[in-house]
Amino acid sequence: MHLKTLDMDTQTPFPAWPDVAADLVAVAAGRTPADLVLTNAQVVLVQTREVMEGWQVAVAKGRFAYVGPDAGHCIGPDTQVVDLQGKYLVPGLCDAHMHIESGMLTPAEFARAVIPHGTTSMFTDPHEIANVFGLRGVKLMHDEALMQPVNIFTQMPSCAPSAPGLETTGFEITPEDVAEAMTWPGIVGLGEMMNFPGVVAGDPKMLAEIAATQIAGKTVGGHYASPDLGPAFHAYVAGGPADDHEGTCEEDAIARMRQGMRSMIRLGSAWYDIEAQITAVTERGLDPRNMILCTDDCHSGTLVHDGHMNRCVRHAIDCGAEPLLALQMATINTATHFGLERELGQIAPGRRADMIVTSDLRSLPIEVVYARGLKVAEGGVCLVDCPHLDWPEDTRNSVYLGKALKAADFEVKAPEGANAVTVKVIGVVENQAPTEALTAELPVVDGVVEGEGGVCQIALVERHRGTGQVTNGFVSGFGYQGRVAVASTVAHDSHHMIVVGTDRDSMAKAAMRLGEVGGGVAVWKDGEELALVELPIAGLMSDSPAEEVAAKAQAMVEAMAACGCTLNNAYMQHSLLALVVIPSLRISDLGIVDVTRFEVTDLFVTEDE
Repeated sequence: MHLKTLDMDTQTPFPAWPDVAADLVAVAAGRTPADLVLTNAQVVLVQTREVMEGWQVAVAKGRFAYVGPDAGHCIGPDTQVVDLQGKYLVPGLCDAHMHIESGMLTPAEFARAVIPHGTTSMFTDPHEIANVFGLRGVKLMHDEALMQPVNIFTQMPSCAPSAPGLETTGFEITPEDVAEAMTWPGIVGLGEMMNFPGVVAGDPKMLAEIAATQIAGKTVGGHYASPDLGPAFHAYVAGGPADDHEGTCEEDAIARMRQGMRSMIRLGSAWYDIEAQITAVTERGLDPRNMILCTDDCHSGTLVHDGHMNRCVRHAIDCGAEPLLALQMATINTATHFGLERELGQIAPGRRADMIVTSDLRSLPIEVVYARGLKVAEGGVCLVDCPHLDWPEDTRNSVYLGKALKAADFEVKAPEGANAVTVKVIGVVENQAPTEALTAELPVVDGVVEGEGGVCQIALVERHRGTGQVTNGFVSGFGYQGRVAVASTVAHDSHHMIVVGTDRDSMAKAAMRLGEVGGGVAVWKDGEELALVELPIAGLMSDSPAEEVAAKAQAMVEAMAACGCTLNNAYMQHSLLALVVIPSLRISDLGIVDVTRFEVTDLFVTEDE
C-alpha cells in the first residue's frame, strides 16, 4: 500500500538549517537585522547546565541566530525587541513518548491544549488509531501533526496487534508498512515495540520492523513490561529497542541505562513512575544523559487543568531533581535521543527558536511560549491557529456492534449444577499499569455467575467487524455500588469496547449508546445515562476544543465517582484492561489473557491451578 503524502501547497514548510544558514550567519555577524531579539534574560543553557545572567538572544527565520551577552548588533529598525526583565529563558519542553489519542483529542486540538504549558515538541506513537484504521490512520495523524505550529514528530506504530494470537485488531501493521512510513517527512522512528516476547524469541516480523527502522537511520522505541531483568531482558535490548518507559522502580531504570538504553520515566494521567526511578540519578549518581521525562498517556482533563510536560518537570523537581537537571530530561536529552540535538532541545545557534519565559525555575510558571520564533502562548492562552485535517467520513463511523446487545449477552454461564464457582479476577492497581491476577469465589444464581463484594463484571465487545461477540469476565478495584455500567471504545490496544458494570442491563445500554454516537465513554446508573463523552473519530478522538472535551471528561470522572469509584484516574485504568502486553491478567476478544505466560486462560479456576 502506498499512501499519498499530505499536500502542503497551502503551507510554507519550516526551513531546514542549511536553507537559512546564510541568513543566520548574517544576523549573528551584524550584517542583517534579526526578526526578534530578547534582552535582559537569564538564559538557561541545558547543554552545559548553566544559567547565563543578562544574556541576549537573536532569532531569524524561526531559528536562533545569536545567543550571547550582547545582541545589540543584531537589532535593526524592524526588529522586535522584548525586554525579559531578568526572567528565565528556557528551551521549549519535549515529550519523548506519548499517544495523542489518549488525550481524546486530534493532533490539532492536542497541540492547542499543550502549547500554553510550554510543550513545543512531541514524539508521538499513534498506535491507537493504527489498531482501528491501520497505516491509513497513521498517515492521517501524521499529516495533521505536520500542519501544527509546534513540532509533532510521529513514530510509526510497531505492533498492531500488540500481541499476535492474544487479540484481534481492526487492521494489522506489517514490516512493509513500516518501511513505507520511514519515507514520510514527519516520521522519526518506530513506536514502542510492545511485542517483547516476539523480539526475545527472534520473531522475523518484529525483527524486520526493527531492521527497516535502523536501515532508515531512525530510532526504535521500546516497551519491556516485565520485571524479568535476566536473559530475556538482555535479548530484548540486543534486538534493537533504544529506550523504554515501562520501568516502575529504581532497578528498572538502572538496568536500562546500563544496557545503553534511555530510561524514559513517566508522569501521565494515571502513571506516577518518576519518583521511584529518578533516584537512579539523584541518589545513585548515574549519568543523567540517559534519563528522559515523558507522559505516555494524558487525558484532556489533565491537559486543561494540570498541565503537560511542565507538570512532569515540576514533579521531577519535587522528587529531588535539581531544576536544571529536570529541564535537561525534558529538552536536550530527548532531542539527542532522537538524533535531533542539532535541531531542537537547547537555546543555541541554528536550533529552532522554541522557548519559554518563566520567572522561577522550580515552580516553572509558563508565562510566555515561543515556537519557531513566534509567540504562540501567553498567560495560559494559545495565541495561534492549530489547523485541522478534513477527516474522512468513514473515520467517524467505526463502531460496528453487529446486533442490538441485550443483558443476556453479558451473562457468564456457570458449569451445570454449580452453586458457586472460583473465577479469575483482574485486579486493578491504582496509579499503575500492571494488574493483579486474583481469584474469587462467586455465587451462581439461575445458572449465571454473579459478581459480589468488590468484584464486578467486565466485558469486551467486538466493534471492528460487527461480529456481535462479547467476551465476559470479572474485575475488582473500582468499588462500584448499585446498578452501574461504564463503557468505552478507548480500549488499549486493540480498541474494541470495554464495559465494566454491576448490572447487565445497564452494560448493554451503555454499549449500545456508544454504538449510536460513534464511540466514546458512557456512564450509566440506575438505568439512566449520567455522562457521555463523544469520541467520533475512530472511536478514540474528538475534534472539538480541548476545553469542551475536558468538561465532558470531568463530568465522566464525577459520574464514575457517583457510582462509587474512588480510584485516581479510574478512566485510564478502565481503558487499559485489555492491554495484553502488560501483566498480569487482561481481557481480549479471544478471552481472559494471562500476560505472564502470554496465553489465553480459562475464566474458571481449574483444580491444577
